[in-house]
Amino acid sequence: MSLRAFAARLALLTAAGCALVLAWHAGLALQARLDPPARQAPVPVLVDPAPGAPDEERVIALFERAKSSVVFISTRASVPEFWTGGQREVPRGNGSGFVWSADGHIVTNAHVIRGASSATVRLADGATHEARLVGAAPGYDLAVLKIEADGLEALPRGTSQDLQVGQSAFAIGNPFGLDFTLTTGIVSALDRDLPSREGPGLRGLIQTDAAINPGNSGGPLLDSAGRLIGVNTAIFSPSGSSAGIGFAVSVDTVSRVVPQLIRTGSYAPPSLGVDIDERVNAMARRQGIEGVLVLGVAPGSAAEAAGLEPARMTSDGRLRPGDAIVALGGAPVRSVDDLLAALLAHSPGDEVTLRVRRGGEARETTVILDPPRRG
Repeated sequence: MSLRAFAARLALLTAAGCALVLAWHAGLALQARLDPPARQAPVPVLVDPAPGAPDEERVIALFERAKSSVVFISTRASVPEFWTGGQREVPRGNGSGFVWSADGHIVTNAHVIRGASSATVRLADGATHEARLVGAAPGYDLAVLKIEADGLEALPRGTSQDLQVGQSAFAIGNPFGLDFTLTTGIVSALDRDLPSREGPGLRGLIQTDAAINPGNSGGPLLDSAGRLIGVNTAIFSPSGSSAGIGFAVSVDTVSRVVPQLIRTGSYAPPSLGVDIDERVNAMARRQGIEGVLVLGVAPGSAAEAAGLEPARMTSDGRLRPGDAIVALGGAPVRSVDDLLAALLAHSPGDEVTLRVRRGGEARETTVILDPPRRG
């Protein structure tokens, strides 16, 4: 075949191929017109339940009511100026607090203001006020500040007597400086104790799994009605952040301590008017004596009115036991710490049942607790 004949045949084949391709596309278009595509299923639309869900509405309402009574506290510390020999203030830390009374008393933790030379309170509306320290009770990790402000609304208070493990708990505070944060959880345990290197530690705490982090200290722990049930004070965490175990001072303790701080600037528990000593008590336990041994009775005290007899030293240097306190207000007393904790649960003037043992005999009497002993 000549080169010219081959070229002519190739052109013919190419034209035929193009015609076939065009025909195929035309057939597809015709089929699309005759057979419309199947209708696709609609994409589901998820409807956000908030704020229509009743449980969420209650939590939202609780936060909106309570946040105006929660405050952000910033503290400063005085440090010496090397060149001038004077003092200057530097930021020290921050924490939380809440309005105790409409006249400007603010409750927070004692450790929030420890070492501070001054403090500023910022309200939910953004207004800031310089605060003065009214009083502190480090043994309960509570402190009271005072600001001059109008329109303050005190946080409603509940009670910790009828708290139950499993009920809802809500914490409002300023973790890591993130102001007015709400976290939720439950009451995980009751009557927890936290030891301290500086003293007997905190007793009767509420444990919660509501997230509590640095900056939450001093903020309120609320029940589902928005009432104060505790003051957030500490966390249990190797990392220093929330591990789901937080602690709060119970509102019943707060209600005993804070009014006395406002009145006198300090707090001391009521007194029986007895002298006690844990070292002597340990010796008595080794002799089989239960309870807390009474070593002295103050004149005119509740103990004297109850007829308590103190221990005495015999002429040969031996201890002759008198009365040993084995229960106060229904709480068993096995050590000095137990007796102090039992007293903490009451206020001066309370009438409580006292159970004592002398020798092999036990008796009960009713006493009216004295005001704190001075000196």
